[in-house]
Amino acid sequence: MAARHLRSGLPLLQAHLAATESAAVAQVSRAFATQASKPAEKQIKVPEALYGGTGNYASALFLSAAKANSLDKVESEIRDIVAATKKSPMFSQFLKDSSVPKETRVKAVTEIFAEAGFSDVTKNFLLVLAANGRLKFVERISERFVDLTMAHKGEVKVVVRTVVPLPEKEEKELKETLQDILGKDKTILVEQKIDYSIMGGLVIEFGQRVFDMSIKTRAKQMEAFLRQPIHV
Repeated sequence: MAARHLRSGLPLLQAHLAATESAAVAQVSRAFATQASKPAEKQIKVPEALYGGTGNYASALFLSAAKANSLDKVESEIRDIVAATKKSPMFSQFLKDSSVPKETRVKAVTEIFAEAGFSDVTKNFLLVLAANGRLKFVERISERFVDLTMAHKGEVKVVVRTVVPLPEKEEKELKETLQDILGKDKTILVEQKIDYSIMGGLVIEFGQRVFDMSIKTRAKQMEAFLRQPIHV
């Protein structure tokens, strides 16, 4: 529903791209920073440490959403934003265009996401990105935010790359094996991706771990072994 409202609000973007009306950018930034920096009242902590600029923004958004008890809603809205960038080249270009004046970005974001009915947490977050010229990083920040919400819920996303879809029985066995590795308290979410470049076998990725059991990698290892000098 929010995604539909968001798309319906995109025409507003064109109207505001030429606008030059001023906005209280610094005030908005301070408001969000204050909101996101008071987790101590509920002893809220991010489930895992993230680093870098996008990690800092994602962590601040997580803390703000958790304090407002709206993690699920904010996650849904963030996913809608990313979906909108993929469906609308105009919207995606607006986010990435650093030449758009700051005041125009803030005003456009304010009206578009108010029209979409987004929560205050999400709107404040987007206003800070707009004010600081960081809208172009919204997809990466969103990915890292979702990583935090998944960790908070005990969910682990596992990407399995194969040349053909895994049969249901093999996927079940894989989940059971991963459950033993990661712990019974984790929820395993398997995402299968077809990747013909691996030639066969499979590659499993979760967190920072990669288990490469592809034919391509095995062939490279064999080639390297055969190229080693023979000592008689």
